Amino acid sequence: MSLLRIFHVSGSAVSAQSQRLNTVSTNLANADTVAGPDGKSFKARQVMFQTVPMGDAAAVGVQVAGVREDDTPGRRVHDPSHPNADADGYVTFSNVNAVEEMVNMISASRSYQNNVEVMNTAKTLLTKTLQMGQN
Repeated sequence: MSLLRIFHVSGSAVSAQSQRLNTVSTNLANADTVAGPDGKSFKARQVMFQTVPMGDAAAVGVQVAGVREDDTPGRRVHDPSHPNADADGYVTFSNVNAVEEMVNMISASRSYQNNVEVMNTAKTLLTKTLQMGQN
């Protein structure tokens, strides 16, 4: 695999992880929301990845295949005094699990950082190679 191909592979991963971080932040922002007037609560979203060839057979990158909603039912709390309570007195919250989302955020952040480090290392190697050629 060409050293220049590393930038394409790591760049695709950085882009995908960036979208994953944006999705996690949306989920966390809506973790404690309740069902709206239509009776539907916020559904957690998960980014789906897929591999994509990057030229030769040895280079494979990643791209976002889509974002899917989690169909797990939201948490229901009995609170008849709440303005959004249903006829039985239950309030439906979003199905976002804040702990899982924090773990997901840490994982995406580490992956993002690792791919940036790979690109920085490749840049350093290319610079050293050019300097060797000048001597």
